[in-house]
Amino acid sequence: MSNKSKLYPTVFNPLLLKLERPLPREVAIVGAGTIGPDIGYFFKSAAPEIKLILVDVVEEPLKGAEKRLNGYVEKAIAKRKMKEEDGKKVLENITYTTDYSQIKNCDLVIEAATENIPLKQKIFAQIEAVVSDNSVITSNTSSIPADRLFLNLKRPQRATVTHFFAPAWRNPAVEVITWDKCDRGTVDYLFWMFCVLGKVPIISDNAICFILDRVFDNWCNEAVYLLDQATASQVDTVGQEFAVSGPLWTLNMARGNPIVFECNSLQMEEGACYKPSLLLQSVDMWKTVGLREKAEVPDDMEKTIKDRLLGILFSQSFDIVNRSIGTSEDLNLGCQVALGFNRGPLDVMKDIGEAETGRIIKKFQQDRKGFPGMEKSFEEYQDFNRHVLVDNVDGVEIITIRRPQFMNALSDEVNDEILAVLKQGVKNPEVEGFVITGYGPRAFCAGAEIGRFTELMGDAKSSAQYARDCAKVQMFIDQMDKPVVAAVNGMALGGGFEMVLRCHRVVATGNATFQFPEITLGILPGIGGCVVPYRKWPASAGIFHEMLCLGKAVGAKEAADIGLVNQLADSYLDMVQKAIKEVKGLSGKIQRIPDGRVDIPEIKLPDQPVAGKLALSKEAIAVMSRTIKDAAAAESFNGALEIGYTGFGEIACTDAAKEGIAAFMSKRQPEYKK
Repeated sequence: MSNKSKLYPTVFNPLLLKLERPLPREVAIVGAGTIGPDIGYFFKSAAPEIKLILVDVVEEPLKGAEKRLNGYVEKAIAKRKMKEEDGKKVLENITYTTDYSQIKNCDLVIEAATENIPLKQKIFAQIEAVVSDNSVITSNTSSIPADRLFLNLKRPQRATVTHFFAPAWRNPAVEVITWDKCDRGTVDYLFWMFCVLGKVPIISDNAICFILDRVFDNWCNEAVYLLDQATASQVDTVGQEFAVSGPLWTLNMARGNPIVFECNSLQMEEGACYKPSLLLQSVDMWKTVGLREKAEVPDDMEKTIKDRLLGILFSQSFDIVNRSIGTSEDLNLGCQVALGFNRGPLDVMKDIGEAETGRIIKKFQQDRKGFPGMEKSFEEYQDFNRHVLVDNVDGVEIITIRRPQFMNALSDEVNDEILAVLKQGVKNPEVEGFVITGYGPRAFCAGAEIGRFTELMGDAKSSAQYARDCAKVQMFIDQMDKPVVAAVNGMALGGGFEMVLRCHRVVATGNATFQFPEITLGILPGIGGCVVPYRKWPASAGIFHEMLCLGKAVGAKEAADIGLVNQLADSYLDMVQKAIKEVKGLSGKIQRIPDGRVDIPEIKLPDQPVAGKLALSKEAIAVMSRTIKDAAAAESFNGALEIGYTGFGEIACTDAAKEGIAAFMSKRQPEYKK
């Protein structure tokens, strides 16, 4: 059995699971110390109607937990990230108690106590004595395998590990552990539940330290071992090339020295090479540079530090894949969303190439005897989709864009992966068609990454060619005989909306929104946005004028009213099921986007055009308007698309585009002068 089918025997996208069990109504967290209150705050902020019970053996941590949760809400309100009335709902229906009997009606109980097996087993016995047989019981341990924790439970089939990452209320990642005595239904429920509530759950096998702590703890332990050759500041300076923060700075922030020591001590069961540095028990805080600060590092020292840090990163990554502890996809994504790595470890290997990867891991294994290494070819470790999940449901391939850290935004790599799946599926007679959707309940796709645009500004020819290159998926969909349906599960912005427009049908949930925000950046949608809406829904040209020239957002109901959305759905699963029916109903009935000129009304805009409170650029709107009119007048669809590409090239040379993109990259509001 492959590691994928072992860990994901049903689906890769958790929201495709059909479950009878609803979201929990009452949740208990046992342990009100370090991470417990943060886990509780996650549940209350994600679903304020949940009743939360925080349990501890003494009053003091409970008082601290209450103060912390109140502080989180006050801070969120002060920063205008939460309305005052919503803050009140979050803080309602929370019980702080030393009495275990209070948790008797809980649907879910999460233990978040000290990493001590006998203590945890005692807690689980107390929990099981109180709760119903249907309650799910989990532990937040970062390293202890589930079979050791739940050894004495009468009903171990409803118990597993759910490993959160600090800060648990904000960090999106959570590992859900599958093990031999736990029902798959329990794992699937937790996998689904966390995703519905906004987390990014990944499933790990029941190995010591699971997937991500296996990476993080050894990354930090190796950094400490380097201190006989470099200072903490020098190690962190090199480490920041690969992660948001250096390993020792991160240990300071998390007060993580004891945790790393405990985890690596446990991992010594797999080999003496995992022995933790004794310095972890001797130092409270590391004297290192601050976040994004740099220390002077000589070239030879930089190479030594880099080789060691990458050596341990590669070693643990190989071990995870070799032993099927986790999938390559989850390893790569988890290191980014949970641990703050700039690129996934397998991406780093891809960036530096096979020869350099081989040199680093060979040298590391020579210097640090006993650590795992490569057991497969380099190509085998690289053979996976980084950004899309592919599930086959009743002969229809569900392509899920999974980039939750970027609201499922498109990039060249994402487009290439979608195109590759479509091309492969077109050749497969068992595939009837495709559904394209986004991961999680909030976003189909938040558009295309803006970073690449900065190097294109002022170059009309290169900008137009970039638009053509980005349209490869859409151009392929245009000529496909197998149906492609968009399942829009939230916001579809910019390039994401342009993807939707080229699909043969659209199904959307009630929270879906459609928007072209490009004009607020001083640019225009260059891969069909100025063309396709007028040819598919000409009667609604006036609405599209406002969407393109003023950045107007359209909700799901209005989109359905104008025909852009073919069906509305009550839930994510309902959306996908309806999209599958649309695929099957479209067999042999695909309508191509028509050629011929399109009569559109005059584009009438206010003298002082605005999007919300942002004054827009008249210069950019002029290029947008001209592109729309010229494309509508084109005799062929392909000719109209070419006008759109050229329009993108033209607008890239304007002062508006330079200001809009610069403002976006600097996280400020643009100020257009013309």
